[in-house]
Amino acid sequence: MMATIALPAGDMAFSNPEPELSVIVPTLNEAGTVGTLLAALAAQRDVALELLLCDGGSADGTVALVRGRAGDFPFPVTVTETAPGRGRQMNAGAAAARGATLLFLHADSILSDPLALRQGLDHLAAATRGDGRMAGHFRLRFAGDGPSPLAYRFYERKARLHRPGCTHGDQGLLIPREFFAQVGPFDEDLPIMEDVRLAERIAAAGTWVLLPAEIVTSARRFETEGLRERQTLNAILMNFAAIGWQEGVEELVAGYRSQDRSGRLRLGPHLARIAGLTMALTRRERLRLWYRTGGYVRGNAWQIPFFLDVRNALRRGGDNDATPLLSLHDRWFDPLTDNPAGRAAAALMVFLWFRLTLRREMRDCPGIRRIP
Repeated sequence: MMATIALPAGDMAFSNPEPELSVIVPTLNEAGTVGTLLAALAAQRDVALELLLCDGGSADGTVALVRGRAGDFPFPVTVTETAPGRGRQMNAGAAAARGATLLFLHADSILSDPLALRQGLDHLAAATRGDGRMAGHFRLRFAGDGPSPLAYRFYERKARLHRPGCTHGDQGLLIPREFFAQVGPFDEDLPIMEDVRLAERIAAAGTWVLLPAEIVTSARRFETEGLRERQTLNAILMNFAAIGWQEGVEELVAGYRSQDRSGRLRLGPHLARIAGLTMALTRRERLRLWYRTGGYVRGNAWQIPFFLDVRNALRRGGDNDATPLLSLHDRWFDPLTDNPAGRAAAALMVFLWFRLTLRREMRDCPGIRRIP
């Protein structure tokens, strides 16, 4: 069931009742962050926008906060209440949107440049082909004082690329309404990965554009759950989704917690359950699973030289986009290993990594005695 309430704007900066841009933000217990986002949107200049806040059942006063402050901002605010699930919430927002262009934002994302939206719209319009099949995302930066740690810089730089798996919802998604109607809606079957799946459909049907402004996002999930632990599970989940192993996807999704319920992750129990699922397969099915995993990992081996390029650039005191090691990988290593032998070798290395990591992590999980 869905409830929608349109709230009046305050001192409207634009007289045109049809907004140029519809900003769609899914929320779930975001009372501590949504006020900052509202202020950042109010600071945007030269753009007629509307905000559609799509709440999935917050219990911390998020909806009341937005309704109470809606009249303070120079744009109309619509609050839509749905069942939880980012894909479902954003689809509801898109259905209620009036703008010709949609911008999907996370509640903890901030556009610090007051011309970010204006520049983004203009940049997308200039790049758009005759068929309008273009979508844009902003340059990612993690919030924090001082330079970002190396791992965060790597993810920030990786988010500028348009390789598979590099575009996520925390970069913002700016897309013409008509193109979204072609490639959407968001997948509502899983509570996560709705952004990755839509990004893949956009890449298949059109073109991604890197927008000129930065979007600042919180690293709170990494800080709460642990960067290594969260990224390890993310990588495994992406692999299972790519190779089509639904049981593995469902296992990891079942252990995913919303931000307000998240805590420190322990890899041991997750890896042990994955090992148990693999042991339930026939020998032939297991071999096929590991071989396909090897193919996925081999295809993503480019991230190693790219990481080294980012590290080397930082050591030289710069932040340029030169990627000499990545270029060597693409020219030599990738074609040399893109064959059954290369995929089998990668599968063996991943299998050994998995078993060794599982044994190490199980030392911190004395309640789980048996490793499958």
